[in-house]
Parts: sequence; C-alpha cells; structure tokens
Amino acid sequence: MTEKEQLVWRRVDQQREAAIGWLAALVQASRGGEEATQAYVADKFKRLGCDEVEIISADPRTLPIEHESADPSGIQPGERISVAGRLSGAGVGRSLLLWAHPDSSPVGDTEGWQHDPFAGQIEDGRMYGWGVSDDLIGVAIMACALEAVLHAGLQPQGDVILASAASKGRAQGIIALLERGYGADASIYLHPAESGAGLGEIKAMTSAWLTFRITVPGHPPETTEPGHEVFFHQAVNPLDKAWVIYQALQKLDEKRGREVHHPVLDEAIGRSTNLGVTCLRCGDEEWPGLVSPECVMTGFLVCPPGEQVDEVQIQVVQAVEEAAAGDDWLREHRPRVEWLSRMIRGTEVPVEHPLYQTVSGAIEAVTGIQPRNYPLHPGSDIRNPTLHSGIPTVGFGPLSGDSTQIGGWDEWIDVEDYVRALKVVGSIIVNWCGV
Repeated sequence: MTEKEQLVWRRVDQQREAAIGWLAALVQASRGGEEATQAYVADKFKRLGCDEVEIISADPRTLPIEHESADPSGIQPGERISVAGRLSGAGVGRSLLLWAHPDSSPVGDTEGWQHDPFAGQIEDGRMYGWGVSDDLIGVAIMACALEAVLHAGLQPQGDVILASAASKGRAQGIIALLERGYGADASIYLHPAESGAGLGEIKAMTSAWLTFRITVPGHPPETTEPGHEVFFHQAVNPLDKAWVIYQALQKLDEKRGREVHHPVLDEAIGRSTNLGVTCLRCGDEEWPGLVSPECVMTGFLVCPPGEQVDEVQIQVVQAVEEAAAGDDWLREHRPRVEWLSRMIRGTEVPVEHPLYQTVSGAIEAVTGIQPRNYPLHPGSDIRNPTLHSGIPTVGFGPLSGDSTQIGGWDEWIDVEDYVRALKVVGSIIVNWCGV
C-alpha cells in the first residue's frame, strides 16, 4: 500500500457515514423512477467537480449492437436515460471508465418484505432496498470512491469517467455512452457478484450465449370428433418427434463437451460449454385427449471466448437436419430452428493483464484475500465495452444477496463490504490513472 493509497483510505473512513447516507438517499430517490434517480446521480457528478456531465436519452432499438441480436419483444420500448460524468486528468495517465446501472428489475410485490424497499434501512450491518445490489450500489461506489480521492487532495492524471448506464430491459445504456465518445483505456463494471462471493472474486471473462426455439410439426388424426383418444394411432404425435430432435441435441452437447475446452472454464467447473433444452410446450393439460399440431422446444447454448458462434449455430442446425433426415415423418415435415438471441462472442481479460493485476492487487490490499477469477456468468455486461469499443473490462462488487431479479425479498448489501469497495476503487484510481 502506497502513501497515496493510505490518504484515500483514511478519507474513506472519514467520509464513511456520508457515503453510506448517500447510498441510502439513492435508494430513496429510486422510488421516483429512472428519471428521478438519474437526476440525483447527475447532481452528484456535478458536485464532484466533473468538468463534463451529460444526460443521454437513447432508444435501445436504435443502438448499433453488431455483436449480438435479440428478440425485439425482449427490448423495453421507449428512450432510456443514462448519465456520464468526465473528470479530466492532467493528460499523462491512463484513463478509466467506471460504470454501473441504476435501474432495477420492475417493482413488483413487496408484501413479503420486512423492510421498506425504498428507505435504505440498515439492520445488522446490511442495507436493504429495491435494486440496492442490482445495481444502485455500483453507482454509489464510483461516485463516493472518486470523491474520497479528490477530498484526499489527489488529482487523477488520467481521465476518470463515471457512467450511470441504464441496463434492464436490454437498455444498453453503456453502448449509448460509448457511442457518444466516452471511451477509456480500461473499464470496470461495478456490480456485485451473482455468485454471492462479494470482493472475493473478479469477473474477467464471459462466455457467448445463444437461445433458440425449435418447432417440431406433428399431425392430429383426421376426425371431427371432439377428442382424439380413439384415433390416436392415426396421429403423428409431435412429442414423439420432438424426442428425436432432443436426443440429437443431447448427442451434440456430449460431443461438444468432449471437444471444446477453455483452460479457465475447465479448471473452474470441469467443462467449457453446455447445450440444453429447458422448456417443452406441447398440447394442453386441460385437454389431454387432443393431439397438438406441433411441439415447441426452447433452449440455450454457451460458447467460451474464442469459439466462433456462427459455426456453432451451424452445428445445431446440422444436428437437427440429420435427425430429421433419419425419420420418415420429419424427412418430409422439417423442424424449424429459430435464434431468439445471440451474444456472439465471449470476452476475456487474462489474469496477466495490467487491469486485472491492478484490480486484484487493490482488492488484496484492502481485504487481505487474493480474489479468484470468476468465469461462470455467461452474457455478462462486461462484454459490451470490449466488443463495441475494444476496451478491456472486468467487474466486481461488494457482498450482497436476495436480489429481486431472481425473486428475492429484502434485497441487501453488506455495509462494511461497501466501505471496503470504496477503498478498493480509490486504490485502483490511484494506481491505474496516477495521481
């Protein structure tokens, strides 16, 4: 730990209650929705002394996202609001983009909550609030950490860019900001780990992720009777034909499991790719005597960084076609493969990279624990700055839990880990940008 880092850490401790209070106020501001939340954030960026603060509205359907595609029905319509603040450095250091998303999952049933979801209440070392861990905490960390650096009397030599970028509903706010020219030498996505490990891990890798739908045709029996039970032997049950396709996909998954390898994934979980069918829709349970004209299966595929997703899509289509060619019915009535969404490339920052080393060193200095490299969150937003602008990106955040995104109640963050995260980000600014 350097003398300048010590200055920042002392300042974090001195401003501890103010930083905790600002996060609680941010939770309270979020009750007013996205516009009110972002206005509160923009005011903070201005008070920090950012020489450029910009509020950007963008319709995600108009953003250039060549590296992925998605079912339009999954994109929330209308313009979304993001905020960027630039603190210009002396021009001799490396620049850094710190970003998070202030929007949360849509507010739903709060009857099961034991704490007011919009009060920022603290109990037993935890602050509770709707979206506090996903990801109001990230916005608070970037703002309050930079504040500690500046109040310690230090001026970054490289630009520090703060980005409060809309994300939910495929908002792609970070893309909107990158399009406006908010690039940097490196970026950090300040978001608590989905694994629940807190500062014990760094997210430096994400796999490509695809989802698909396969429609398998069948044929009800030729009858005007309201039920098909007596005529069932004359039908082509699409569920039987879907089983043919399902088995083909299982074989492809097994083959890929044997042949596709990435050292980081293999070490972490013993496998580098997965293909799975997770939903099957066929018929109506209220009318079990009726044969459906089709069966629809949906599933996913993950590909490690370095693998060409277009080639993997061809593998899936070929597996389906070969299975259909071996079946008398499917040979003449081919299944239809549709791609619902594609994140066509994974990204990776090697542990030897200066950014990873800077982040890892800062976390270890603050916590005394060397964080692990966590590669098991496919489709992570850390991919966006890299794929869109070539900016190496990693992510980390403090301990949290019970996210509303996965149906949790009383979403929380650990207050002490929040304070530690402020020191970590302060150290990163000192060591990456220079001061």
